[in-house]
Amino acid sequence: MTPPPLDGLRFAFGTLSVLPVKVTRWDREAARGGMLCAPLVGVVLGGLSAAVGLLFLLLGASDLLAAIATVVVPAILTRGLHLDGLADTADGLGSGKPAEDALRIMKQSDIGPFGVITLLFVLFAQVAALSQVYGDSWARGAVAAVVSATAARLALTLAARTGVPAARPEGLGAAVAGVVPAGGAVLVAAAATLGAAGAGALFGSYDLARTVLAVAAAVAVAELLLRHCTRRFGGVTGDVFGGLAETAATTALVVLSMSL
Repeated sequence: MTPPPLDGLRFAFGTLSVLPVKVTRWDREAARGGMLCAPLVGVVLGGLSAAVGLLFLLLGASDLLAAIATVVVPAILTRGLHLDGLADTADGLGSGKPAEDALRIMKQSDIGPFGVITLLFVLFAQVAALSQVYGDSWARGAVAAVVSATAARLALTLAARTGVPAARPEGLGAAVAGVVPAGGAVLVAAAATLGAAGAGALFGSYDLARTVLAVAAAVAVAELLLRHCTRRFGGVTGDVFGGLAETAATTALVVLSMSL
């Protein structure tokens, strides 16, 4: 039998990316390991997106074009899963309808006006923030890509903690809702924050503090959205998880682009 830690890694990479990893187990234990490993997926996807952004810069592309390339990579490597979830969540929240009707709207295959507007603003914000950071320093831009992607998946780990219910009895949201013990979520958050701090420390104490602030802000904003969605929908769904990831990533990038 495959060791549980490897099951968790397979679950994380197999469900949160298009990387060729086969999910061998689909149960609560594997889901728990997978959500605990979610930030590692962010490190890998962020590293790949940063590599593409740096390649564009080395080939003479503008900071803006490199930023667009950096944002495109994780969208491709997740098949737009999180962006789709963000749009559906925005449509559900924006509808103003009761939970049952809002969940039905979110499950539809089309995208409504709230989803379109939200996607535009979020993608513009991500590209603008990354372009600003690349303009200051290529290396800082690469670190920002990795940190934001990691913070995005950390938001998923925290949202899967015990006590957060599923809004539906089926789907990815139901499979991972409540699987992560609170203590495990705290440990993963601490490890991810320390890792981000270490990356920021490469550029000095100021960047160390700003990177930690970026992760903290990303987690805090995602938590506010999580609580709002839980009140509105009665719990989380796969779409809500996607919305949390994109919200956290955008928040981290915005903070990292500012001279605080």
